[in-house]
Amino acid sequence: MKNLSLFFLIFSHLIILLSNANAQDAQNNAQKNTLIKGIVTANNQPLADVALQIDSAQKQYQVKSSANGTFQLEVLSGAYKITASKSGYQSQSLRLSAKGAEVSVKINMLVDTPTDSKSNKKAKAKSKEPNTDASVGVEGLKGRVISVGGGVGMGRIGGIGSAGVAYGYGGSGMGGKSGYGLGSRGRHSMSSALKAMPNQNEFANHSENNFFESKSSPLSTFSIDVDTASYALIRSYLNQKEKPDVDSVRIEELINYFDYQYDAPTAQDQHPFKVYTELSMAPWNPKHKLLHIGLQGLKIDTNHLPQNNLVFLIDVSGSMSHKSKLPLLKQAFSLLVENLTEKDKVSIVVYAGAAGLVLAPTPASDKAKIINALSALQAGGSTAGGEGIELAYQIALQNKIEGGNNRVILATDGDFNVGVNSEGDLLRLIEAKRKSGIFLTVLGFGMENYKDNKMSILAEKGNGNQAYIDSIAEARKVLVEEMGGTLVTIAKDVKIQVEFNPSKVAKYRLIGYESRILADKDFNDDQKDAGELGAGHSVTALYEIEPISENQNQKPQVDELKYQNSRENKPSEEWVNVKLRYKKANEDQSILLEHAHQGEIDWDQSSADFKFSSAVAMFGMILKNSPHVGGGNYELVRKIASQSLNENSYRMDFLEIVKQAMLIK
Repeated sequence: MKNLSLFFLIFSHLIILLSNANAQDAQNNAQKNTLIKGIVTANNQPLADVALQIDSAQKQYQVKSSANGTFQLEVLSGAYKITASKSGYQSQSLRLSAKGAEVSVKINMLVDTPTDSKSNKKAKAKSKEPNTDASVGVEGLKGRVISVGGGVGMGRIGGIGSAGVAYGYGGSGMGGKSGYGLGSRGRHSMSSALKAMPNQNEFANHSENNFFESKSSPLSTFSIDVDTASYALIRSYLNQKEKPDVDSVRIEELINYFDYQYDAPTAQDQHPFKVYTELSMAPWNPKHKLLHIGLQGLKIDTNHLPQNNLVFLIDVSGSMSHKSKLPLLKQAFSLLVENLTEKDKVSIVVYAGAAGLVLAPTPASDKAKIINALSALQAGGSTAGGEGIELAYQIALQNKIEGGNNRVILATDGDFNVGVNSEGDLLRLIEAKRKSGIFLTVLGFGMENYKDNKMSILAEKGNGNQAYIDSIAEARKVLVEEMGGTLVTIAKDVKIQVEFNPSKVAKYRLIGYESRILADKDFNDDQKDAGELGAGHSVTALYEIEPISENQNQKPQVDELKYQNSRENKPSEEWVNVKLRYKKANEDQSILLEHAHQGEIDWDQSSADFKFSSAVAMFGMILKNSPHVGGGNYELVRKIASQSLNENSYRMDFLEIVKQAMLIK
């Protein structure tokens, strides 16, 4: 009996202990839970039935917004990514840190519509309401706070807020009063104002390269160009059923948009790139030859990229309000942030009527903080581009990483209208910044008011590269798939000088690179700026050649000189000698390498890369109305390109835009 009593006594104590433990666990769990309360809107109106996926490293939750756009969910405290999706709208995502008893979230959905065409621009301009969300405050120099946009249009200066001077652009400024004018509270929306304006895109004009006689001008010298903006611009035009502006067509950028199967160097090789040459028939003129020169840069695994010190310099002026500009820009930069590593750091500088620091240097491990700062940006105001550049370079220099990748990434439509107005002023500003050792990437957004001429100057003169982002797919290509090439420079001031053998070549013509032509003496001048080559990037250049056999019995265009001996040709089977000069990314003395080419191959035996690059070049010449296109036409372009496809989907994309071009009269 005593044993039974003892058993019940022990058992009752165990029950009490377990109850206390469960109570303590429940209390601990309750302390670790956070209530997420949110609202989903579109055009400032509640949006129902939006699917919300809330992910953490340990768990995934799903919920839908109610009829009044609200949702709430109790989760364990921690870091979460919220993805909102609904048919007819662009998916939106943000990161948050769920701490404390409750956290509030607001998600603004954007209507997912195809790129504007002429037929629907007017209707869309009338129906689309501007975004009037409260904007992020910008921490400027001397403690000034600027509220960038509540509405999409430029308003008058707002009131004086407690935090400092605030500018309201069609909506409420942070710490300031409501602005006036072209926002939803003004007479016209910026969207409709833009649609009513004529095309105000600006492109630099460069005359197409002509033929030179190899006997009198045996050397051709130019800087490399890894930019790809022209291809995406042309695609944007054609997708809107519009013929591209002739000056928007830069053939070298069309060719260099694509990857080619060149042999890549290894880390043990002497030079950070390899040279490839091929010679065959020019398809648009079978009597001529085509010389294909390719460079392939060293490929670096993304896990071994150097540490990044990145400053996002973002244009939030009124001209950036269209969905193809700032909204797309924020998605693009978020993609990049997702692929940075914890050793990288990011700062954000914005500029509108003035420039300011939105985000101080922040480790890329804190992705939520960076992406939320991006998500909060709104557009409004004039464009103080020069002031923004000054501040961005200042921040980059203050946080410069020796041996790392120090780079400003400028995102804009190029419409600088305050501070730096002329191309000359812009040129002098960026050339001065180039000497700081900070590299530059220029990303262009939007149409109708795109200032490509200014963007190109920045990229060419600022130790930089240029791309045009017309879709989230293009953003992924530039900032994710080609991140190493976009962000990491492996060789700078890369110059090419080709010497033509006059016993083989009567005349030659460089296809494209008109803005990159250098004087022959510049090749050996280490003070002369030239283009940069990024990790994994390839560069391709084409020369059209008139062989000597066609020209051997013709009289020279210039009479023989009386007081100087004519050049005597040295017998050689070589067609050309290709010389390259480059500097390592952190050095100032150039390195020389040479590559001679001899022999030619039949068209049928030429490589797929040779054929595809010739098709792209022919396409560019047709768009430019080139007098050198000969028998080239769209059908021939399609035929050659379709015969030289590979697993790269971007070559298929090329066939699609050729088809679009054929439909435009």
